[in-house]
Amino acid sequence: MRLNDLAPEKGQRKSRKRVGRGVGSGSGKTAGRGSKGQNARSGGGVRPGYEGGQMPIHRRLPKRGFKNPFKKTFAVVNVQDLNRFEGQSVVDEAVLIRSGLVKGDRDGIKVLGKGDLQVPVTVRINQISESARQKIEAAGGKIEVI
Repeated sequence: MRLNDLAPEKGQRKSRKRVGRGVGSGSGKTAGRGSKGQNARSGGGVRPGYEGGQMPIHRRLPKRGFKNPFKKTFAVVNVQDLNRFEGQSVVDEAVLIRSGLVKGDRDGIKVLGKGDLQVPVTVRINQISESARQKIEAAGGKIEVI
């Protein structure tokens, strides 16, 4: 058997419908678009969300709250996650990304104080909670806020 001998089973693939190929094909003349009107024209049709002049649902529903365009989102790393690094190592953004603790789009990284730390590490980070600061320093580590 060769690659050029491979073919799908009979009836497994359905050929696409070819419209506008004569009256005898069943989809000739207007090619399934009906007679005249906006949808019959090339490039015709209504935009997404258009409801024929009725007030669209996105305008009928009430708007609530406030969306801050300047909001900053921080990736969160807990103190207990830092135990995977060796003692006296420097933990910064690049190291956290490489280890898989931080993923995705963010404006910075914040260390929170969940769990306990057994290894002394130097943490170079954007933000840190007060409890995380105490736990890292109690374990013999250092904090550098950048």
